[in-house]
Amino acid sequence: MVERTATVRCVPAVPCWVGLTARDLSVAQGFYGPLLGWEFTPGPDRWGPYLRAVVDGVEVAGLSELGTDWERPVAWTTYFGIESADRAADGVRERGGTLAVGPLSFDAGRVALAADPFGATFGIWEGEPADPRPGDAPWTTEPGAPAWIELRTADPFAAALFYGEVFRWDDRDPALFEVRYEHERVVLRSEDRSVAALRAARDLSPHWEVFFSVPDTDAAAHRATALGGRVLDGPADSPYGRVARLADAEGGRFSVLGPGRVRV
Repeated sequence: MVERTATVRCVPAVPCWVGLTARDLSVAQGFYGPLLGWEFTPGPDRWGPYLRAVVDGVEVAGLSELGTDWERPVAWTTYFGIESADRAADGVRERGGTLAVGPLSFDAGRVALAADPFGATFGIWEGEPADPRPGDAPWTTEPGAPAWIELRTADPFAAALFYGEVFRWDDRDPALFEVRYEHERVVLRSEDRSVAALRAARDLSPHWEVFFSVPDTDAAAHRATALGGRVLDGPADSPYGRVARLADAEGGRFSVLGPGRVRV
Protein backbone atom coordinates (compact mmCIF):
# COMPACT_ATOMS: atom_id res chain seq x y z
CA MET A 1 0.00 0.00 0.00
CA VAL A 2 1.31 3.46 -0.90
CA GLU A 3 1.99 5.61 2.18
CA ARG A 4 2.49 9.01 0.56
CA THR A 5 1.31 10.21 -2.81
CA ALA A 6 1.42 13.40 -4.82
CA THR A 7 -1.91 14.97 -5.69
CA VAL A 8 -2.98 15.93 -9.19
CA ARG A 9 -3.28 19.63 -9.97
CA CYS A 10 -6.62 21.03 -11.04
CA VAL A 11 -5.83 22.65 -14.40
CA PRO A 12 -8.74 24.83 -15.56
CA ALA A 13 -10.47 24.09 -18.89
CA VAL A 14 -8.93 20.67 -19.54
CA PRO A 15 -9.46 17.12 -18.25
CA CYS A 16 -7.37 16.58 -15.13
CA TRP A 17 -9.00 13.67 -13.29
CA VAL A 18 -10.80 10.43 -14.17
CA GLY A 19 -13.04 8.27 -12.00
CA LEU A 20 -14.47 4.76 -12.32
CA THR A 21 -17.80 3.74 -10.85
CA ALA A 22 -17.52 -0.02 -10.30
CA ARG A 23 -19.94 -2.55 -8.90
CA ASP A 24 -17.25 -4.33 -6.88
CA LEU A 25 -14.02 -2.53 -5.97
CA SER A 26 -12.21 -5.81 -5.34
CA VAL A 27 -12.97 -6.88 -8.91
CA ALA A 28 -11.77 -3.52 -10.23
CA GLN A 29 -8.56 -3.78 -8.22
CA GLY A 30 -7.96 -7.29 -9.48
CA PHE A 31 -8.31 -6.11 -13.06
CA TYR A 32 -6.66 -2.68 -13.21
CA GLY A 33 -3.89 -3.37 -10.71
CA PRO A 34 -2.17 -6.07 -12.80
CA LEU A 35 -3.11 -4.46 -16.13
CA LEU A 36 -1.87 -0.91 -15.47
CA GLY A 37 0.52 -1.44 -12.58
CA TRP A 38 -1.66 0.44 -10.13
CA GLU A 39 -1.29 0.50 -6.38
CA PHE A 40 -4.27 1.62 -4.30
CA THR A 41 -4.71 3.90 -1.34
CA PRO A 42 -7.98 4.57 0.56
CA GLY A 43 -9.87 7.75 -0.22
CA PRO A 44 -12.77 9.52 1.49
CA ASP A 45 -15.74 7.22 2.04
CA ARG A 46 -18.39 9.88 2.64
CA TRP A 47 -20.56 8.45 -0.17
CA GLY A 48 -19.34 4.87 -0.06
CA PRO A 49 -16.12 2.91 -0.62
CA TYR A 50 -13.52 4.89 -2.57
CA LEU A 51 -9.95 4.19 -3.65
CA ARG A 52 -7.26 6.23 -5.39
CA ALA A 53 -5.09 4.53 -8.00
CA VAL A 54 -1.41 5.47 -7.76
CA VAL A 55 1.39 5.23 -10.32
CA ASP A 56 4.97 6.05 -9.37
CA GLY A 57 3.78 7.93 -6.30
CA VAL A 58 1.23 10.06 -8.18
CA GLU A 59 -2.54 9.71 -7.91
CA VAL A 60 -3.96 9.06 -11.39
CA ALA A 61 -7.59 7.94 -10.92
CA GLY A 62 -10.40 7.41 -8.43
CA LEU A 63 -12.48 4.26 -8.03
CA SER A 64 -15.84 4.30 -6.30
CA GLU A 65 -18.44 1.59 -5.73
CA LEU A 66 -21.96 1.91 -7.10
CA GLY A 67 -24.70 1.66 -4.52
CA THR A 68 -27.05 -1.30 -4.86
CA ASP A 69 -29.93 1.05 -5.70
CA TRP A 70 -28.02 2.89 -8.45
CA GLU A 71 -28.91 2.13 -12.04
CA ARG A 72 -25.79 3.71 -13.56
CA PRO A 73 -23.59 1.35 -15.59
CA VAL A 74 -19.96 0.67 -14.75
CA ALA A 75 -18.19 3.55 -16.49
CA TRP A 76 -15.27 5.96 -16.49
CA THR A 77 -15.98 9.68 -16.03
CA THR A 78 -13.69 12.50 -17.18
CA TYR A 79 -13.47 15.56 -14.90
CA PHE A 80 -12.60 19.01 -16.24
CA GLY A 81 -10.83 21.46 -13.97
CA ILE A 82 -12.42 24.87 -13.45
CA GLU A 83 -12.05 27.92 -11.22
CA SER A 84 -15.71 27.85 -10.10
CA ALA A 85 -17.82 24.70 -10.18
CA ASP A 86 -20.97 26.71 -9.51
CA ARG A 87 -20.38 29.04 -12.44
CA ALA A 88 -19.59 26.10 -14.74
CA ALA A 89 -22.74 24.29 -13.57
CA ASP A 90 -24.79 27.38 -14.44
CA GLY A 91 -23.13 27.39 -17.86
CA VAL A 92 -24.07 23.75 -18.43
CA ARG A 93 -27.75 24.49 -17.76
CA GLU A 94 -27.76 27.69 -19.81
CA ARG A 95 -26.34 25.89 -22.85
CA GLY A 96 -28.71 22.91 -22.90
CA GLY A 97 -26.82 20.42 -20.74
CA THR A 98 -28.06 18.78 -17.56
CA LEU A 99 -26.72 18.54 -14.01
CA ALA A 100 -27.05 15.13 -12.37
CA VAL A 101 -25.15 15.74 -9.13
CA GLY A 102 -23.82 18.82 -7.36
CA PRO A 103 -21.85 20.89 -7.22
CA LEU A 104 -20.94 19.33 -3.87
CA SER A 105 -18.00 19.82 -1.54
CA PHE A 106 -15.49 16.98 -1.62
CA ASP A 107 -12.11 16.46 0.00
CA ALA A 108 -10.34 17.79 -3.11
CA GLY A 109 -12.64 20.77 -3.66
CA ARG A 110 -16.08 20.95 -5.29
CA VAL A 111 -17.38 18.52 -7.90
CA ALA A 112 -20.42 18.05 -10.12
CA LEU A 113 -21.60 15.46 -12.62
CA ALA A 114 -23.21 16.67 -15.82
CA ALA A 115 -24.18 15.69 -19.35
CA ASP A 116 -23.74 17.74 -22.51
CA PRO A 117 -26.74 18.38 -24.81
CA PHE A 118 -25.85 15.29 -26.84
CA GLY A 119 -25.78 12.88 -23.90
CA ALA A 120 -22.08 12.55 -23.05
CA THR A 121 -21.47 12.62 -19.29
CA PHE A 122 -18.56 14.46 -17.70
CA GLY A 123 -17.46 15.87 -14.38
CA ILE A 124 -16.59 19.35 -13.16
CA TRP A 125 -13.83 19.78 -10.58
CA GLU A 126 -13.00 22.96 -8.72
CA GLY A 127 -9.78 22.09 -6.93
CA GLU A 128 -6.45 23.55 -5.89
CA PRO A 129 -5.00 26.24 -8.18
CA ALA A 130 -2.85 25.18 -11.08
CA ASP A 131 0.30 26.62 -9.50
CA PRO A 132 2.00 23.56 -8.01
CA ARG A 133 2.75 23.41 -4.32
CA PRO A 134 5.49 21.30 -2.69
CA GLY A 135 4.44 17.66 -2.96
CA ASP A 136 1.93 18.32 -5.74
CA ALA A 137 2.32 17.10 -9.31
CA PRO A 138 0.56 17.16 -12.67
CA TRP A 139 -0.49 13.87 -14.18
CA THR A 140 2.52 11.64 -14.58
CA THR A 141 3.38 10.48 -18.09
CA GLU A 142 4.39 7.04 -16.82
CA PRO A 143 2.61 3.87 -18.03
CA GLY A 144 -0.66 3.39 -16.18
CA ALA A 145 -1.62 7.06 -16.11
CA PRO A 146 -4.27 8.72 -18.31
CA ALA A 147 -2.51 9.82 -21.49
CA TRP A 148 -5.38 11.02 -23.65
CA ILE A 149 -9.10 11.81 -23.30
CA GLU A 150 -11.38 11.78 -26.33
CA LEU A 151 -15.03 12.70 -26.87
CA ARG A 152 -16.81 10.47 -29.38
CA THR A 153 -19.89 12.32 -30.62
CA ALA A 154 -21.92 12.83 -33.79
CA ASP A 155 -21.07 16.53 -34.14
CA PRO A 156 -17.70 17.43 -32.56
CA PHE A 157 -17.95 21.07 -33.66
CA ALA A 158 -21.30 21.60 -31.92
CA ALA A 159 -19.90 19.83 -28.87
CA ALA A 160 -16.79 22.02 -28.98
CA LEU A 161 -19.01 25.13 -28.87
CA PHE A 162 -20.77 23.78 -25.77
CA TYR A 163 -17.59 22.86 -23.87
CA GLY A 164 -15.78 25.96 -25.09
CA GLU A 165 -18.47 28.20 -23.63
CA VAL A 166 -18.80 26.25 -20.36
CA PHE A 167 -15.04 26.16 -19.73
CA ARG A 168 -14.25 29.49 -21.44
CA TRP A 169 -11.69 28.11 -23.87
CA ASP A 170 -11.49 31.38 -25.83
CA ASP A 171 -10.53 33.35 -22.72
CA ARG A 172 -7.48 31.27 -21.82
CA ASP A 173 -3.84 32.32 -22.06
CA PRO A 174 -2.73 31.06 -25.50
CA ALA A 175 0.74 30.43 -24.10
CA LEU A 176 -0.76 27.80 -21.75
CA PHE A 177 -3.88 26.63 -23.55
CA GLU A 178 -4.70 26.07 -27.20
CA VAL A 179 -7.55 24.62 -29.28
CA ARG A 180 -6.60 23.39 -32.74
CA TYR A 181 -7.90 21.10 -35.48
CA GLU A 182 -5.71 18.13 -36.44
CA HIS A 183 -6.14 14.53 -37.56
CA GLU A 184 -9.90 15.13 -38.03
CA ARG A 185 -10.25 16.11 -34.38
CA VAL A 186 -10.73 19.26 -32.33
CA VAL A 187 -7.68 19.00 -30.07
CA LEU A 188 -7.00 20.64 -26.71
CA ARG A 189 -3.41 21.41 -25.80
CA SER A 190 -2.28 22.37 -22.29
CA GLU A 191 1.26 23.38 -21.38
CA ASP A 192 2.54 22.36 -24.84
CA ARG A 193 1.01 18.89 -24.69
CA SER A 194 -2.04 17.47 -26.47
CA VAL A 195 -4.36 16.22 -23.71
CA ALA A 196 -7.82 15.71 -25.22
CA ALA A 197 -9.82 15.75 -28.42
CA LEU A 198 -13.35 15.76 -29.78
CA ARG A 199 -14.00 13.58 -32.84
CA ALA A 200 -16.88 12.37 -34.98
CA ALA A 201 -18.25 8.92 -34.15
CA ARG A 202 -21.76 8.05 -35.25
CA ASP A 203 -21.62 4.34 -34.44
CA LEU A 204 -21.33 4.87 -30.65
CA SER A 205 -23.40 6.76 -28.12
CA PRO A 206 -21.71 10.08 -27.20
CA HIS A 207 -19.13 9.60 -24.44
CA TRP A 208 -15.75 10.72 -23.18
CA GLU A 209 -13.27 7.85 -23.48
CA VAL A 210 -10.20 7.56 -21.25
CA PHE A 211 -6.92 6.30 -22.74
CA PHE A 212 -4.33 4.93 -20.33
CA SER A 213 -0.65 4.83 -21.25
CA VAL A 214 0.92 1.38 -21.67
CA PRO A 215 4.37 0.33 -22.90
CA ASP A 216 2.92 -2.29 -25.28
CA THR A 217 -0.67 -2.04 -26.54
CA ASP A 218 -0.86 -5.57 -27.92
CA ALA A 219 0.44 -7.06 -24.70
CA ALA A 220 -2.02 -4.97 -22.67
CA ALA A 221 -4.95 -6.17 -24.81
CA HIS A 222 -3.88 -9.77 -24.31
CA ARG A 223 -3.47 -9.22 -20.57
CA ALA A 224 -6.90 -7.59 -20.30
CA THR A 225 -8.50 -10.70 -21.80
CA ALA A 226 -6.61 -12.94 -19.40
CA LEU A 227 -7.90 -10.83 -16.48
CA GLY A 228 -11.54 -11.28 -17.51
CA GLY A 229 -11.97 -8.27 -19.78
CA ARG A 230 -12.64 -8.01 -23.51
CA VAL A 231 -11.05 -6.42 -26.55
CA LEU A 232 -13.69 -4.27 -28.28
CA ASP A 233 -11.56 -2.82 -31.06
CA GLY A 234 -7.93 -2.98 -32.22
CA PRO A 235 -5.10 -2.97 -31.49
CA ALA A 236 -4.44 -0.54 -34.33
CA ASP A 237 -2.17 2.41 -35.05
CA SER A 238 -3.57 5.94 -34.79
CA PRO A 239 -2.02 9.41 -35.20
CA TYR A 240 -1.34 9.37 -31.45
CA GLY A 241 0.07 5.88 -31.04
CA ARG A 242 -1.15 2.30 -31.02
CA VAL A 243 -4.63 1.98 -29.52
CA ALA A 244 -6.88 -0.80 -28.27
CA ARG A 245 -10.41 -0.29 -26.96
CA LEU A 246 -11.17 -2.59 -24.04
CA ALA A 247 -13.86 -3.50 -21.51
CA ASP A 248 -12.93 -4.36 -17.94
CA ALA A 249 -14.18 -7.39 -16.01
CA GLU A 250 -17.47 -5.61 -15.20
CA GLY A 251 -17.99 -4.06 -18.63
CA GLY A 252 -16.50 -0.60 -18.04
CA ARG A 253 -15.07 0.68 -21.32
CA PHE A 254 -11.73 2.42 -21.78
CA SER A 255 -8.74 2.42 -24.13
CA VAL A 256 -5.01 1.87 -23.85
CA LEU A 257 -2.42 3.85 -25.79
CA GLY A 258 1.14 2.78 -26.48
CA PRO A 259 3.94 3.46 -28.96
CA GLY A 260 2.97 2.95 -32.60
CA ARG A 261 4.39 3.42 -36.04
CA VAL A 262 2.92 6.93 -36.32
CA ARG A 263 3.40 9.43 -33.49
CA VAL A 264 2.52 13.08 -33.00
